[in-house]
Amino acid sequence: MRIDMKNIIVIFLLVLFVGFQSAAQVPVPAKAQNRPVLVVGGTVHTATGAVIENGAVAFADGKITYVGAASGAPADLKTMEVVNAAGKHVYPGFILPNSRVGLVEIESIRATVDFDEQGDYNPNVRSLISYNTDSEHIPAYRYSGILLAEAAPVGGVVAGTSSVMQMDGWNWEDAVHTKDVAIHLNWPGMQKVRFDFETFSRISENNPDYGKNVEEVSAFFNDAIGYSKLSAKEVNLKFETMQGLFSGAQTLVIHAGKAKEVVDAVLFAESKGVKRMTVACGDEAISIAGFLKEHNIGVIVPSIHSLPVRDDEDIDLQYSMAAILSKAGIKVAFSHTGSLGTGRNLPFYAGTSVAHGMDKTEALKALTIYPAQMLGIDKVAGTLEVGKDATLFISAGDALDFRGNQLTDAFIGGKRIVLDNKHQELYRRYSEKYGHGK
Repeated sequence: MRIDMKNIIVIFLLVLFVGFQSAAQVPVPAKAQNRPVLVVGGTVHTATGAVIENGAVAFADGKITYVGAASGAPADLKTMEVVNAAGKHVYPGFILPNSRVGLVEIESIRATVDFDEQGDYNPNVRSLISYNTDSEHIPAYRYSGILLAEAAPVGGVVAGTSSVMQMDGWNWEDAVHTKDVAIHLNWPGMQKVRFDFETFSRISENNPDYGKNVEEVSAFFNDAIGYSKLSAKEVNLKFETMQGLFSGAQTLVIHAGKAKEVVDAVLFAESKGVKRMTVACGDEAISIAGFLKEHNIGVIVPSIHSLPVRDDEDIDLQYSMAAILSKAGIKVAFSHTGSLGTGRNLPFYAGTSVAHGMDKTEALKALTIYPAQMLGIDKVAGTLEVGKDATLFISAGDALDFRGNQLTDAFIGGKRIVLDNKHQELYRRYSEKYGHGK
């Protein structure tokens, strides 16, 4: 069959056009702030513990210049853009730690998956250069109030280095908030899971190589420590990247499943001189709450909208998990597991935890200042305070309640961002189709 070049060109242009149409669903990134902004009249939740009724927040050049009562707000309104937040709520932007947002779009399509590198020890692999600002997950996340997220690698033993990304930007260089904040360690499991085809079920078995696996991790850390002591050396990117853990410039995020694994991993990291660490763990953390408190270890909890892991657990243990840890004096940060589609529910994990005993102030901190502290960005983000980034949003109601979480305005670094997203587009489309929008 003769190949017609004209037809090939036409097909190529059609595919290109469809691609542009799909990309057009993601809103255009915001322009830099060009004049001071005053948000006035709303209930200001600072995330420091203070809630200011009829409050005000002012910011210029991307930084907060005033937080307090509306009566004391800057008076030169002619030079400012004034946003009336009367009857609404003002919050610092929520922070999502330990997420694959921007690193995967459709998990069943390999070409859109870029969070897992080949090999077991890859601390030098940086997630930020794979961050896709055209992801349709990003607009959906920020409509829930998630304005900053940690794009974290997955896989291997030392998975790589994560960065905190803004939920807006033309490319990863625009979107990066703080680069290379944490290194992720997947601690060896004391058990292995295999699939039994006879019973067609998953079976957990003791891992006979657990001690050997831990020794391998120890050897890698020892090599990194030895590398730091060399006066003359050839640059080794893997060991060079690890130095931030020993200086305190980076956080070690430990991923472990069982309580004993968490204890082993924390004691191991301390013995190697790691200055700052946090644990990504589920309800196993409850049984070692005293240990975590003693060692000042924060916990990143996974999606709590799930069933108990074991048959003998309380049916609402996942809902109560954050409250139990918080009452034990442990700093908690909410995250999500599984599909990226659940990530937009982040504020509602906090709301559910409040309904199951968590102090509401602590729940808000678990979305803001606590993840900021765990990731080492608390000097510029996580609360509404003078001098910090003007990353905040206005909600029509309580942002921890899905009925009240209705964003009207949002700012990232002082930039007013577009809140429209695919979910709203589909709502308008089918409301029109079925007559509900009339």
